[in-house]
Amino acid sequence: MKTNYEIEKENFEKQRDAELKQGREKMTFSLRGNNRDFYAWQCVKFENDLAHYGFDHVATRERILEEGLVFNKHSITLGHQYGYDLKNFNSKEEMLGFVIGYNEAINNLEHDNRIKGAQ
Repeated sequence: MKTNYEIEKENFEKQRDAELKQGREKMTFSLRGNNRDFYAWQCVKFENDLAHYGFDHVATRERILEEGLVFNKHSITLGHQYGYDLKNFNSKEEMLGFVIGYNEAINNLEHDNRIKGAQ
């Protein structure tokens, strides 16, 4: 008989695996190395954050939820590889750095909002 902790852990691992698979499927290039799961998860988080906050007048929350994002070596696009470019980059490393930096900025914003809301 499994404990509640073991059941929750299995469910969490299944959910995380599904998110990583989703992240990898949205990339038009392959990730290699020890950090590939970290990068895939960062891309999933980036898309979720944009679905919550929106990006600009074209990549609105609604369109991001409807069409999704695709992560290319030199751009992040709306819907498919040749869709609306949210942002262009010189390399996949630059793109991944932008995604991670954006996620950190959102984490800090949400953290600050939680602190202000608790006061």
